[in-house]
Amino acid sequence: MALNQGDPAPDFTLPRDGGGTLSLSQLRGRKVVLYAYPKDDTPGCTQEAIAFNGLRGDFAAANTDIIGVSPDPAKRHDKFKQKYGLDFPLVADETLAMLQAYGIWVEKSMYGRRYMGVERSTFLIDPDGRIARIWPKVKVAGHAEEVLAAARDL
Repeated sequence: MALNQGDPAPDFTLPRDGGGTLSLSQLRGRKVVLYAYPKDDTPGCTQEAIAFNGLRGDFAAANTDIIGVSPDPAKRHDKFKQKYGLDFPLVADETLAMLQAYGIWVEKSMYGRRYMGVERSTFLIDPDGRIARIWPKVKVAGHAEEVLAAARDL
């Protein structure tokens, strides 16, 4: 990971589902869960999105916004959100600039084949825009609940 706990979270302005853009700086003063995932509508990514979505009321009660990010285009995010009834923003980093700034566009390996992709990671960002916690190489089961507990404690 290029970033550490306590570092300023790199700002970004990215296209979002439903049109328009979303900037991290727009959410200053609130806690933000920024979770990065490889691809819309794949098994692990879908489970993770549904888990965060199911806890969105609890995150809101903890003054915490959820943002999902992947390299998929915003139009694909629209279909993914509609299919699963997701009720938080998904941003599209097709240029990979934000994913690279966060150090999570990495070389991966599957079945001996090497390729570049998103390392499933989550960042909890405090109201001042600093990284409060990082979860690298996320395992989906129980992850949203763990992030919620950390957001409540922040």
